Amino acid sequence: MNTAKTLLNFVLAGALLGIVVASWMGPAFLGWYNETPFATQTVCNLPQVIHGTTSSLLTYQAAGAGIGALVFLILGVLFVRRASRRAREQAGPTPPAATPPATA
Repeated sequence: MNTAKTLLNFVLAGALLGIVVASWMGPAFLGWYNETPFATQTVCNLPQVIHGTTSSLLTYQAAGAGIGALVFLILGVLFVRRASRRAREQAGPTPPAATPPATA
């Protein structure tokens, strides 16, 4: 159960980090992606642009959460495997089982 909690903590931390990175980088990317070429003026349907931009930002946040969760899941698995290997090495070899006394 402890392993599952550790992995879940790594996944949630990765998802949160992915959302933060996507929220930070998303608006700059969307501004660059939606620029009009050659500095020409355009007339646009503003509600449609706002809807498209916000849906794109939410899509990027969801993708960032998924990528962050996957990366941190892999890191969590590596962390758990390393911790269990260290615990086995520190425990040392197991002593042989005692033989039962012979009955007469």
